Amino acid sequence: MKEKLEVANTLKNIADFLDGKTSVKKTRLALTTIGSELGSEELVQGALMAVKENPLLEVVLIGPPGPEEFPQYNTDCEKEAHQILENLLETKEVEGAVTLHYNFPLGISTVGRVITPAKGKAMYIATTTGTTSANRVEAMVLNGILGIIAAKGAGIKKPTLGILNVEGSRQVERILTSLQKNGLDFQLAQSVRKDGGSVMRGNDLLNGSCDVMVCDTLTGNLLMKIFSSFTTGGNYETLGWGYGPGIGKNMKNIISIISRASGAPVVNGALQYTYQLVRNNLIEIAKKEFLAAEKAGLTKELDTLKTPQKLEEEIIAPPQKPVTAEITGIDILGLEDAVKVLWKEKIYAETGMGCAGPVIMVSPEDKEKGIKILKEHKYL
Repeated sequence: MKEKLEVANTLKNIADFLDGKTSVKKTRLALTTIGSELGSEELVQGALMAVKENPLLEVVLIGPPGPEEFPQYNTDCEKEAHQILENLLETKEVEGAVTLHYNFPLGISTVGRVITPAKGKAMYIATTTGTTSANRVEAMVLNGILGIIAAKGAGIKKPTLGILNVEGSRQVERILTSLQKNGLDFQLAQSVRKDGGSVMRGNDLLNGSCDVMVCDTLTGNLLMKIFSSFTTGGNYETLGWGYGPGIGKNMKNIISIISRASGAPVVNGALQYTYQLVRNNLIEIAKKEFLAAEKAGLTKELDTLKTPQKLEEEIIAPPQKPVTAEITGIDILGLEDAVKVLWKEKIYAETGMGCAGPVIMVSPEDKEKGIKILKEHKYL
């Protein structure tokens, strides 16, 4: 439904433009055509598809000579192409860009958009290239915010977030839940699995259980390749909207990324995606969302990751007893320390692995108290 509304709004703008009911100016985007494994002609074909589909879009080519109907800057040097691109953005001759092999500074990462196969639903992958932070959990929390920004930039007013079940996911879930409770405007998605929850599994990837899937960048990059080219064997990307715009706290321009294997349909998608973000003023949305995240306690939450709890004294396990109750939701990175926290409070506990991930095993009569203690120490 959300994707249909986005398309409907775009189509209405186009229809009004064609009928002469509005004087909406065209959006001018640059496209570099150097560096593709498929040749510059493939990227140009994507540009032709894009302007035919969207009369409000104008594409400026940067690369080898292309069709005469396109404004263009000709070069065979990738470095020079990026210099031309950056100059066009700085002088406001273009409002955004789609390119390959662009190096974003630390703190800026890209948010891709894919088509999920089970229901044909669009899903944002946050993130797909770039480095948001050197700390894995901090990076994923920030990636979640970048995903919110991208989804809102493309017209989703209150996106749903899921956290992919990778190392650090439970800590990320705790922090994002705290930010949401303190005013950051998004919803936590629910898994299609029977046990639900906001930590997403493989089923959820295929079903598109959330608007935004939060993950580390390396995993996100892998997912983009799988979703965009699973029908071709990987050497030609046919599906989706590309690896997305570079987003960060101090972003200055809207620059979206495609890969060496992105075919014309994906180039078209990347240009349409970037068009939406420009029209909706992604940069202002980013400023607003980062300000809201700070008000919700982002810095304070991230500081807790830099100063982890230390158990100074040696902790000895209390007398052993049968443990048949599971406490779930503990991240594997903090599992051993969480057990020692319970031992310190005279609760016997053991680590385990349930069907949904790591668990702490306690006796049934200790479960309620154990959960309370772990919440106090922010393991839950």
